[in-house]
Amino acid sequence: MLEVGIIGGAGYTAGELIRLLLNHPKTNINFVYSTSNAGNKLYKVHQDLIGSTEINFSNEINVNIDVLFLCLGHGNSTAFLEKNSFSDNTKIIDLSNDFRLKKDKIFDNKEFIYGLPELQKETIKKANYIANPGCFATAIQLALLPLANANLITNDIHVNAVTGATGAGTSLSKTTQFTWRDNNFSHYKAFNHQHLGEIHQTFNQLQRDFKSEINFVPNRGNFSRGIFATTYTKFTGTIEEAKELYKTYYKDAAFTFISDEEIHMKQVVNTNKCLIHLVKHGDKLLIASTIDNLTKGASGQAIQNMNLMYGFSESEGLQLKANYF
Repeated sequence: MLEVGIIGGAGYTAGELIRLLLNHPKTNINFVYSTSNAGNKLYKVHQDLIGSTEINFSNEINVNIDVLFLCLGHGNSTAFLEKNSFSDNTKIIDLSNDFRLKKDKIFDNKEFIYGLPELQKETIKKANYIANPGCFATAIQLALLPLANANLITNDIHVNAVTGATGAGTSLSKTTQFTWRDNNFSHYKAFNHQHLGEIHQTFNQLQRDFKSEINFVPNRGNFSRGIFATTYTKFTGTIEEAKELYKTYYKDAAFTFISDEEIHMKQVVNTNKCLIHLVKHGDKLLIASTIDNLTKGASGQAIQNMNLMYGFSESEGLQLKANYF
C-alpha cells in the first residue's frame, strides 16, 4: 500500500482526490493537510464523504510518505515546497500550474514532467515529479494531439469551450454565486487564458514547425462540473482518414475514446474519460471533446499518473460510471 499525503485539502480537486484514493485498492491516505480545518473530520468540508471515512484534517506533515499530492492554488505549490522538504523517495504530483511550463519545470533539483499520459506515457512512468495538466488544456490537447503528431496543423485553430462552476474553485466571487450563475452564460479570458501556454508547448513538442494561432474562447456554464469543447481547423483529408488517424493514435489510450456518434457531457461526468467526435465541414475538421474537469481534468488524471509511476494498471481505482441520469 502506498502512503499518500494531500496538501490543501479543502478544495474541489482535493475532495475528488480523497474520494478516489479512499476507493483505490493500493493507497492509504496518511494525512490531509489543512491549517484552517485541522482537527475537523474530512466530511465536515467534503460532505459527500460522510460514512466513507473518519480521517481528520491535520496540521502535521509526514515527510516520509510515498506520494504527495499538492492541491494548492496557482503559485502556492512553489511557496510550499520552498518551506517544506520530503524524503528523496517521495514522488510529488502537483495539480497547480506552477511547474507545467519548461521554464518552470526545474525546482530545487527536481524535474517536473508534464503529466498528460496520451502525450508521453513512457516518460511519466520514469518520473518522480509530475506537473498535472490544466482542465481546459487537457480537453483541447486531446482534441488535437493526433493532428499535431502527424504534422497536420497548418492553419489557425479555433476553440470554444464551456466549463462548469467547479472550475472556478470554492472561493466565492460574483461569477460563482448561484443567483449569478443560474440560468446564465458568459465568456471570460478570451484569447489569453492561462492554459494556452501549456497547449502551445505540447504542440511545439510534437510539431516542430507549429506556428498556428490558437483562438480560444472559454465560457462559464450554469452546471456544476464538466467541460465541452468544440475545436476546428482546416484539414485536407477525408473524414474517414481523420477517424483512422485518431483511432490509431488513441488505440492504447486507457481513457480517451473516439465516438462515431455525437457526444455529450453527461457521458463523461464522474469518470476519467475523454470522448472525441469528428465531423468534416467543407475543408474544416470539427472536433468535439468532453471531459469531467475534476476527474480527467484534475484529480483522476493525477491518479492515472500515479498509477503509471508505480507500474499499476493505468485504470486502477478509476473504473467509474458516468452520472448519465
